[in-house]
Amino acid sequence: MSLDLDQRQRAMLQEMGVRVWLPEAVADVGLAAEVAGSEEETETETAAAIAIEIIAIEAINTGATASKAPDSRVPDRREPAPPVAPAGLSDGIAGMDWPTLAQTVANCQACALRTGRRAPVFGAADAEAPRQADWLVVGEPPDEAEERQGAPFADQAGQLLDNMLKALGVSRRGGTASRASAAYVTNVVKCRPAVVRNPDAQELAACENYLRREVALVQPKVILAMGRFAAQALLQGSLPEVASIPLGKLRGQIYRYHGIPVVVSYHPGYLLRTQQDKARAWADLCLALELTQ
Repeated sequence: MSLDLDQRQRAMLQEMGVRVWLPEAVADVGLAAEVAGSEEETETETAAAIAIEIIAIEAINTGATASKAPDSRVPDRREPAPPVAPAGLSDGIAGMDWPTLAQTVANCQACALRTGRRAPVFGAADAEAPRQADWLVVGEPPDEAEERQGAPFADQAGQLLDNMLKALGVSRRGGTASRASAAYVTNVVKCRPAVVRNPDAQELAACENYLRREVALVQPKVILAMGRFAAQALLQGSLPEVASIPLGKLRGQIYRYHGIPVVVSYHPGYLLRTQQDKARAWADLCLALELTQ
């Protein structure tokens, strides 16, 4: 196992909040524990923490390399066909431009998720959001912070996502950035009901009309599905049993959503609670990055 990381790798790890462990640090920890007379339980906990750091670094190293290697589990890595406007969308959604789509989302009464909502959560509502981008990031149903801000991926989860994208040279802020370095972010559904609950299959399907139009307008090269409901909404057409498959088992493969490659990963909110899975998330980002090049 090699822990020789170049400057770029270290910067990526720092952006994702993964602490880099070095052998010298272990010596310092061991010496401090000996001088302080730490009890056996404390030493065991320290050793376990160090082991997690080593596994994380090695997973990132091997993940970044493996993402470029052929994988027998990947069904198709050919250049995706150019995205086309989805057919059969209800209420004329297939022909909507950004302002019309935003207004329709704001006034939507299509399902029960609208009950008691304070405001819709819509990616294009952010004036800085790119209108076309190589990356499209789809998140989970809105939480309170997202509803309060009216935008996906808010607060600490949003900061972590921004750092993850920054490590790849990508930003969700449009500005003067080219579409190759831009990411459009959205949520799988746009409403947070007053009585918070998980959306059912019909509600996911109703809001997919808007998601499909967002995809057609953004014209991404890759879609990053972050979280269980995001994966379910995007893959239920091609993988009917997706709702019964653990998220961890959906990772590491390339799926398709109306011809566009989809990579499944963990939601940043989950990564804030489960630090050890950041390494796996980094491998997912490397896989998605490959598809944009």
